[in-house]
Amino acid sequence: MWTCKNLWKKLAPLARSSSTLCRQNARGVVLNNERRLPLVPQAHMSSGTPGSGGDNNLYYLLVGATCIGGGFYAYRTIKGDKERYQERINEIASRPNKVVPEQPITEAPGEQAAETPQAPEPVVEPAPEESVGTPDAGPVVESEPSVEPSPVEVTEEPPAPVVESEPTPVAESLPAETAEPQTTTETESAAEPATVAPAEVPAPTPVEFPSHAPYLLIGGGTASFAAARSIRARDPGARVLIITDEPDLPYMRPPLSKELWFSDDPSVVDTLRFKQWNGKERSIYFQPPSFYVSPQDLEKVENGGVAVLTGKKVVHMDVRGNKVTLSDNTEISYDKCLIATGGVPRNLQVIERAGEEVTKRTTLFRKVEDFKALDKVSRDTKSITIIGGGFLGSELACALGRRSADSDLEVIQMFPEKGNMGKVLPEYLSNWTTAKVKSEGVMVITEALVKAVSFKDGKVEIKLKDGRLVKTDHIVAAVGLEPSVELAKSAGLEVDSDFGGFRVNAELQARSNIWVAGDAACFYDIRLGRRRVEHHDHAVVSGRLAGENMTGANKPYWHQSMFWSDLGPDVGYEAIGIVDSSLPTVGVFAKATAKDTPKAATEKSGTGIRSESETEGTASSPVASSTPEPPPVPERKDNYGKGVIFYLRDKVVVGIILWNVFNRMPVARKIIKDGEEHADLNEVAKLFNIHED
Repeated sequence: MWTCKNLWKKLAPLARSSSTLCRQNARGVVLNNERRLPLVPQAHMSSGTPGSGGDNNLYYLLVGATCIGGGFYAYRTIKGDKERYQERINEIASRPNKVVPEQPITEAPGEQAAETPQAPEPVVEPAPEESVGTPDAGPVVESEPSVEPSPVEVTEEPPAPVVESEPTPVAESLPAETAEPQTTTETESAAEPATVAPAEVPAPTPVEFPSHAPYLLIGGGTASFAAARSIRARDPGARVLIITDEPDLPYMRPPLSKELWFSDDPSVVDTLRFKQWNGKERSIYFQPPSFYVSPQDLEKVENGGVAVLTGKKVVHMDVRGNKVTLSDNTEISYDKCLIATGGVPRNLQVIERAGEEVTKRTTLFRKVEDFKALDKVSRDTKSITIIGGGFLGSELACALGRRSADSDLEVIQMFPEKGNMGKVLPEYLSNWTTAKVKSEGVMVITEALVKAVSFKDGKVEIKLKDGRLVKTDHIVAAVGLEPSVELAKSAGLEVDSDFGGFRVNAELQARSNIWVAGDAACFYDIRLGRRRVEHHDHAVVSGRLAGENMTGANKPYWHQSMFWSDLGPDVGYEAIGIVDSSLPTVGVFAKATAKDTPKAATEKSGTGIRSESETEGTASSPVASSTPEPPPVPERKDNYGKGVIFYLRDKVVVGIILWNVFNRMPVARKIIKDGEEHADLNEVAKLFNIHED
């Protein structure tokens, strides 16, 4: 109807003007020739008979033609939309059945020598059976990405999904691989294509995951897992889908640069299990594979669950349509979405421009595969150079340095600062830390600015701006993290120009139904201003809060997150707030005892990931020890056994480092939250009981 009305508005004035023009022309002819045209009485500007209202007939004709044309167009458009809609519905409904013919067909290529006689049998017989049992076959094709107990098998898992279509328990994926070929005839027909499945992996892709997820979590790190657990706690029937571009289930990253390197188990690279400083063993994975449901079963599980879609990357986000597009052009819609994409390791431009020979001998340390690759490099090469003097660089330097004691591995660490963690620790403590790293067998090169990197005579040559030249076999670049904000452009989300990351409100919202947590979130701290934090504790707490808010909690993020770093089992520290060496600091130290080590701290708390216990702790009002305290002065000038370092801004404490002081983080958190000026920080240090034996 709108089309007809618009056409009438355009054609009616044209018809009227045409009629008027004809009349004026006729009058002009009469005046010029001083006689009346003989045909004027019979000219009515219409195809109708004289005296029948030719002008009106023209209007009626135009209106009628317009209405008929518009109605026909509308009819064809609506009919076409209905047909396309029905075709789409039929396509979606028939998707699970598409896998059925493809799985049996793979048996024919499995035996190329007898391709012609054997192809009909697997295609004809299993097809009807599997078409009836589609719900069983469908879920199992996907269970593999979210079930892998060991990252080593991640790249080889696609063959196994077909094998696991028979057993129900997901946790027994590994035994099933070896036992499956000896099962019944039906399982053998499924096991045979499994050996050829790598060539058929693209075929089942369309049915590997649901087309809709009520809760969609982008990213498979700590923040996503914390959010999923929080969502399920508040909504027990929730269906949560985690999409990660990594081949692994959600895992914790801190052990990759800490405890895993100190394990005595030679198979630690395969098992990814390690002993904490307190001697207890655990896996880096938050939960075993049996905890998760397969992605294709997510919509059918009665009480919901958490599914992980591994090896998939979200490349586009349609905020208005509430859907995302994966790298294979598959779309998944959602009701509520969390962005927890974390970040990617930065690299030096001189390394990127150095060519392929250098880049393939460079590790950007972040993921499980990076740990495996570096572990192999440390056993196969004679020299490793770590560029970077921050948390990650110093931890890896100590880990590799201790390993070099049992081999002829040379470990070099270089950075532009004057000492290790020079951007965080005050100069005197940075120098002490540098000496500690050197004692682990590491050659430390300070004030080193890399000018060029090249590959020559089988060695990587690093040329510094002051002319020094370092030759090595492998480089580890630990120069920071860049937040992953690629989705900001397609989603229309704001990225902070100063700190990077998605800007969110106090409830970690970027849009009405989109939240951001972890390293990628730039949030506003009511005490310290806008910030972006890249630490495990922040990922845990922000992910947990985002999950609560996704279920309607509407809680603001007021948590002061902490972080920790260990230089082996004997030296460690925990920090909170803004710890910047450019700020004025006040340090209060005391003599350390046997219990003032990371190892002793984990023995007391029972966990190696200290923030898991600290984030639950609260401090009502700090109470100092009732016993008399000796003066807060270290016994020797360079003996920084344990202590507290306060970072000040406008005479207010904005950051605190607890040096070999553990299980006191709630006290530090309350001091920063109060935001008060303190006349004597020595008295404040007593709240941490650092002088107790």
